[in-house]
Amino acid sequence: MPLVSLLRRRDLVALALGLAAVAVVATAWGFELIGGFTPCRLCLEQRLPYYFGAPLALLAFASDRFRLPEILPRLMLVALAGLFAWGLWVGAFQAGAEWGWWPGPADCSGTRLDAMPSAGDLLANLNKVKAVDCTKPQIRILGLSFAGWNVIASLGLIAVALFAAWKGEGRR
Repeated sequence: MPLVSLLRRRDLVALALGLAAVAVVATAWGFELIGGFTPCRLCLEQRLPYYFGAPLALLAFASDRFRLPEILPRLMLVALAGLFAWGLWVGAFQAGAEWGWWPGPADCSGTRLDAMPSAGDLLANLNKVKAVDCTKPQIRILGLSFAGWNVIASLGLIAVALFAAWKGEGRR
């Protein structure tokens, strides 16, 4: 079956988008847990669209499979594209800060001081806290940081979700 024909199957695209969201998050967790990379605040925020997107994609898949009104899976695919656009924006912001094109957020590393009950707790935690600067990439793979790769992944997922929402057909 040609790729364009598969992309027209809204249910299969929704399932693929859900699996892609899980794969992206699993990759991020793999780099963190196996590779020893510590995510910054923006890195963690870039995961949120995938956390919300995976179940939404599965709902879109199910709504097509159960032949609910056609508008529902289409709207869910558009919402998925919106979630992935959020991830793209955060990734592009972080990648730009990493390249020095603009400043990163001032609160991007360390522990919040107002979250500590006392100064003694702050001093006790100084040796435990590993601050991660959002403006310094921990690694570049083929010239791109994790944020840069998230931009590329998000662009692809947005394009596929919008194509399926616009041109996709339900299960026959």
